[in-house]
Amino acid sequence: MAASGERRAPAPYSNPYLAGVGLGLVLLAAFVVMGRGLGAVGAFNTVVAWLSSLAAPEWTANHEFLARYLGDGESHPLRSWIVFEVIGVALGALLSGWMAGRVARTIERGPRASVGLRLGLAFVGGSLMGVGADLARGCTSGQALTGGAMLNLGSWAFMMCVFAGAYAAAPLVRRQWR
Repeated sequence: MAASGERRAPAPYSNPYLAGVGLGLVLLAAFVVMGRGLGAVGAFNTVVAWLSSLAAPEWTANHEFLARYLGDGESHPLRSWIVFEVIGVALGALLSGWMAGRVARTIERGPRASVGLRLGLAFVGGSLMGVGADLARGCTSGQALTGGAMLNLGSWAFMMCVFAGAYAAAPLVRRQWR
């Protein structure tokens, strides 16, 4: 047992094959219980549409993208199951990390990367993923997991592009981690 104030050694990571089977079962359960697959970007879009409708209801209702998330006027985010999915994912990740001894207040970075550079790269990468999710009409989880499971050609093409982009960008940032 670690003394007070000391961190215990983190538990080993899960077997990726077992985790993949578990994720597949969660996806299957989402289809069976909710009638649709997994995704995350819709939750954020729902919250943005709701906040926007509070500030500028007429503009939001006439905005082609945001109006889709307003539904029949009952646009409160807590009426959307996908918002609860994202909340559950965040809480589950926190609980899992805490149980494995991996929760710590830190910024992961390589020895050559400053904290500012690491946060800047994370912001740019997250922004590019957000724009990409909008262009691809879905986030990575929605496109890859749900669309891939449904054998959508566009989803498979999306994932091939994600992997190609990641491999192309890796040499540009790899030296920051060495």
